Amino acid sequence: MARKSKKSSYPKFKKIIIAFAFVIGIATLITAYTFYRKVFAPNVVLKVHKTQFIYIPTGYSFEDLMRLLQVQGLLSNYASFEWLSEQMNYKNNVKPGKYSIRADMSNKQLISLLRSGKQTPIRLTFSNIRNVEQLAGVVGMRLEADSSSLAMLFHDPSYQEKYGFTAQNSLSILIPNTYEFYWNTSAEQFYDRMSKEYKIFWTVDRKFKAKEIGLTQTQVTTLASIVEQETRKNDEKPMIAGVYMNRFKKGWKLEADPTLVYALGDFTIHRVLNEYKSIDSPYNTYMYTGLPPGPICMPTVASLDAVLNYKKHDYLFFCAREDFSGYHAFAKTYDNHLLNARRFQKELNRRGIKS
Repeated sequence: MARKSKKSSYPKFKKIIIAFAFVIGIATLITAYTFYRKVFAPNVVLKVHKTQFIYIPTGYSFEDLMRLLQVQGLLSNYASFEWLSEQMNYKNNVKPGKYSIRADMSNKQLISLLRSGKQTPIRLTFSNIRNVEQLAGVVGMRLEADSSSLAMLFHDPSYQEKYGFTAQNSLSILIPNTYEFYWNTSAEQFYDRMSKEYKIFWTVDRKFKAKEIGLTQTQVTTLASIVEQETRKNDEKPMIAGVYMNRFKKGWKLEADPTLVYALGDFTIHRVLNEYKSIDSPYNTYMYTGLPPGPICMPTVASLDAVLNYKKHDYLFFCAREDFSGYHAFAKTYDNHLLNARRFQKELNRRGIKS
């Protein structure tokens, strides 16, 4: 009887072993699936587009980032993201910047991207900048550096002195072009980058030409800014630069209308009136001899090179043509200039342009 009982208990033990192995297998599969979901399954949710940018400000902690993700509703499962961030040591390695994320990204892909600091650069184009405040506004809209901190640097005499500029001519450091920046660029980093670009632009050849015409680099920029505001016609810029260089060499007042507009600070003015010439400003070239203390805008490369390669001629005057082509009529004498100016003024009156 005892031998028979032993045989009958063996199948039961075998069934228990199989059942236990089955449970272990199921538990393993569940664990593996849970791990897969936490690590490799898509977890980024984008409601409108397949790709989107996420901006992580400088100084953000992991807790700040979690709040940002939650406010923007970017994840399906926040607990799994937090868990894997701990495993991948991302919690202590949050890097600021602008990152491009996709709707199908897993936690691992997202964390790997954010931890790497591989940002999507921002292309920033400078053109038609009239003053430091306008520049600061343009940059502040695209980069993390706020406009006020950037404006302060450009207006800070001690900071400008380190780079060889003054608060009045600090805009000279900017060479119009399209540049790539990382979003979290600070005001100081932005200025340092512009300083490097400035040095690249001022080649040995350009420095030699500036010395040859008797102007410093900042003076070239200042005169180029006047030329920039006088005409948009690149082929005419060397001619206009030549007029101002002739006046400059003679010790005449430059009498440049765009400097009056800058002194007034009203860039909507289209017609410069005689009454404007009495404004007391160092930028009033009808009142003061020589170049103003700094540029009245950010001149293009074409205007800068027009000054360095100005056309040598005998013209001392010019005014806009009455055909409104954008080109100018040049004169060697004041009497001829008055004839040209009257024709243009007559056309202004006919068109009803008063300011």
